[in-house]
Amino acid sequence: MIRFLPRARTGGALAGISALLLSLTAAQPATAQVVPAPPTLVVFFTIDQMIPDYFARYGKQFTGGLHRLQSGGVLYTNGFQDHATTETAPGHASTLSGRFPAHTGIVRNNAGVNDNAFPLIGGGGPGASPTRFQGTTLIDWLVASNPRSRALSISRKDRGAILPIGRSKQSVFWFTNDGRFTTSRWYGDTLPTWLTAFNGRHLPQKMAGTSWTLLRDASQYAEKDSMPIESGGRNFMFPHSLPTDTSQAVRSISDDPRMDWLTLQAALAGVDALGLGKGPATDVLAISLSTTDAVGHRYGPDSREIHDQMLRLDRMMGDFLDSLFKVRDSSSIVSALTADHGVQPFPEVHFAGQPNATLRVNADPVMIAAKTALAARGLDTATALDFEFGMVFADSAAFRRAGVPLDSVLRAMALVFRRVPGVARVDMRRDLARADTVRDAIARRWIHALPAGLPVVMLVSPKPFVYWNGITYATHGSPNDRDARVPILFHGPGFARGVTRTRVVRVVDIAPTLARRVGVTPTETLDGVVLRDAFQR
Repeated sequence: MIRFLPRARTGGALAGISALLLSLTAAQPATAQVVPAPPTLVVFFTIDQMIPDYFARYGKQFTGGLHRLQSGGVLYTNGFQDHATTETAPGHASTLSGRFPAHTGIVRNNAGVNDNAFPLIGGGGPGASPTRFQGTTLIDWLVASNPRSRALSISRKDRGAILPIGRSKQSVFWFTNDGRFTTSRWYGDTLPTWLTAFNGRHLPQKMAGTSWTLLRDASQYAEKDSMPIESGGRNFMFPHSLPTDTSQAVRSISDDPRMDWLTLQAALAGVDALGLGKGPATDVLAISLSTTDAVGHRYGPDSREIHDQMLRLDRMMGDFLDSLFKVRDSSSIVSALTADHGVQPFPEVHFAGQPNATLRVNADPVMIAAKTALAARGLDTATALDFEFGMVFADSAAFRRAGVPLDSVLRAMALVFRRVPGVARVDMRRDLARADTVRDAIARRWIHALPAGLPVVMLVSPKPFVYWNGITYATHGSPNDRDARVPILFHGPGFARGVTRTRVVRVVDIAPTLARRVGVTPTETLDGVVLRDAFQR
């Protein structure tokens, strides 16, 4: 298996692309590539929480958009979000930037796009902006080459819409809890007429009282429909009905496949109104589809619900592409697809039949004991020491003021953490600089996840398939392979057709590969490299 080192960057563990990576890049065949004219439109799909396994499991039942993209394009089944904090925000930030969270500044959801300084137009949710995002993305490189290039990005989630575009003030919209697509005042003070008209159709409200039923006959689903671990033990069998009250229905629609349909319909309305893809410049349409994540969290990646969600997503994407190609020349459109992260199954499902297996890691006793001892030494433990999904944060200045040696505290905590059931390893951040980042994927992913100024001093990694304590839904977020592995797919003129590749690639390779295809040069150093074998030869 090929594993990659960090990119060229001055200082620390991120200094220099490895000779291995350079030799691998140089070793690819030098056959001349057939590169057609730049496309007028790049369509970029991020399927939130999609794993490559779904192509293998359900691919024979795909007849729509996923089938079309796979059969007519090049699919990498061993793509990786090669960073440790495998959450929605950092994953989306890496897709079209070509850079890891260590360089985008987007490390976790809790410090992603949330920003009260920029409220939503019309309300309906918390404020949001890309102010924490650092650097540029594909649309910035396009605009630098041709100022007429434009982008539309749309999602159910604010972070799913905002982060693929970065700081560029393009057309960026997401869904609110009152049933509208809107944006924040970071982008403007009013909604465009076309989006106001789309919201005025009240499509989600019209779904109140309707049900999500199986797309195919129940005999075509191998999964059991009677798994009480799903959905918190409530409403875990088909059909799944939306509330009859319209306000409650729009708040519940995130768990329904039709949320993806709404997102795709809004995208089509935006393409028409904005004239995206008409040329001569290359435009970007970024669509983040979030229902797979919601269904996966609630019912798990092995459920009948996720099976049906993928079948419906395939059909909806097929209808979307059919509609798009009726108004835009398909020979001038290239598409790409990936996911922001993977997912691990419910521990109860994975470890079924193993009565002594550890299902969850409980970090609370370690942190409570450490904070109690430090409070007795005069530290304000509300700010001096914290823990979030494996990251131990410390205010080193506060420790110095209190005369408490931070290194001694961390060594003591590490000894205790290593004895906690379910913990795979504990690393001091400073030691990662000496790690073998070719062979040690966990160390490499932590390096890729952490910006230089982030006050994280110690990393606690759970064993594969083990969750953090208190999480009862299916989830992701660890540096383990199941959370990091995602599909990567390219389709359209210039890309290989009907090819599946199993070599290891990274999501940060998508942006430089698309940049090569559209004929623009990134305006900064990237972590990713061009995937030369994605192109037609």
